[in-house]
Amino acid sequence: MLEGLRQFIADVVSPHETPAFDDNGYQLAATALLIHVISLDGEPNAAERRKLHSLIELRFGLDRGSASRLIAQAMLAEGEAVDLYRFTSVIMREVDEAGRQRIVEMMWELVYADDTVTEFEDNVVWRASELLGISTRDRVDLKHRVASRRSAPPA
Repeated sequence: MLEGLRQFIADVVSPHETPAFDDNGYQLAATALLIHVISLDGEPNAAERRKLHSLIELRFGLDRGSASRLIAQAMLAEGEAVDLYRFTSVIMREVDEAGRQRIVEMMWELVYADDTVTEFEDNVVWRASELLGISTRDRVDLKHRVASRRSAPPA
């Protein structure tokens, strides 16, 4: 565990050829939204952190180090934000509806990562979805899709 923390810190602070993520980029904005979701009920637990990292790597096509740097930068941005609009407005400018639905789906995946859905988490996904132009029906369908994957027996 200590080695993992050392590697994370090294990945974040060491200079790599990967540039910093653009403050106006949708990846940073989406990651900040995701961090907001997992931070609602306190400090993110290990399952939430692992899920966040795997989603960022998979959905954005990043290697482990780049994903770690994006997460670190997004944590700073999320900590400075006063509302969700800062992030959703960037996403609305840069991402089509299908992409915005994938971001909402990622939010639900993080909500379900700890097997507990709080009213605060449900509410923030609802608010973010509204700001992202995702219909109530699509938001609920995405929630049910993620929930059913969580409860489905392994193949």
